Amino acid sequence: MPVENPFSLHGRTAVVTGGGRGLGVGITESLLAAGADVVVLARRPLDETLTAYAHGLGRSVSLVELDLADPAAIATRVTELLTSTRVDILVNNAGLQIRHPAAEFPLHEFDAVLNVNLRAVFDLCQRFGAPMLERGHGKIINIASLTTYQGGLNVPAYAAAKGAVGQITKSLCNEWSARGVNVNAIAPGYMDTDLNEALIADPVRSEQISVRIPAGRWGTPADIGGAAVFLASAAADYVHGVTLPVDGGWLSR
Repeated sequence: MPVENPFSLHGRTAVVTGGGRGLGVGITESLLAAGADVVVLARRPLDETLTAYAHGLGRSVSLVELDLADPAAIATRVTELLTSTRVDILVNNAGLQIRHPAAEFPLHEFDAVLNVNLRAVFDLCQRFGAPMLERGHGKIINIASLTTYQGGLNVPAYAAAKGAVGQITKSLCNEWSARGVNVNAIAPGYMDTDLNEALIADPVRSEQISVRIPAGRWGTPADIGGAAVFLASAAADYVHGVTLPVDGGWLSR
């Protein structure tokens, strides 16, 4: 029998890394609107407008302060959270972007990008995935990128990390899908967020990008939020190991 509302997330608790800014706000707001309570893992306090939005829906949004560049802090804070909270949905959204020409890219900055965008993602998949596997149910959504498919310009560390996120998503799918845990990814296209400030401020590069997007606009956090609700819901119970582009048609051109 079909589920009455396969997109409902009522009764679920989601964790969203970096869920208080940029794409993370769109994901958090969309999960709240679908009925989930949300725990945000982030370094900064939550904006009052986000907490007010959750309150207005009768939902809760809370913050666990965490720097994803600190493996010891991840171990401590996640263990504390899982002791008191059943987490049904994990969205690995937080990311770090540093731009340099490849020939000049400092290795310590390369390592910093991979530490946040790749190592921390796998670490969190392991830590939140373990109780999901024990229960036989859970949803993990990794945020990939167009650079999961393409190399980009001046972003070799970011491209390397996001390419690997796509492969980790497939690898975990192969091991965990038969045990009731869906692992998928979303590949955002060019988004109008602070992560892309340098591109937006560059009139030549911004125009080059804009004219190639068939939808005729850059994406918004809400565009990613809708895809996250789908992958977190019962509507996607048979969707495993997919990296879903949400790019306004960029990859089709």
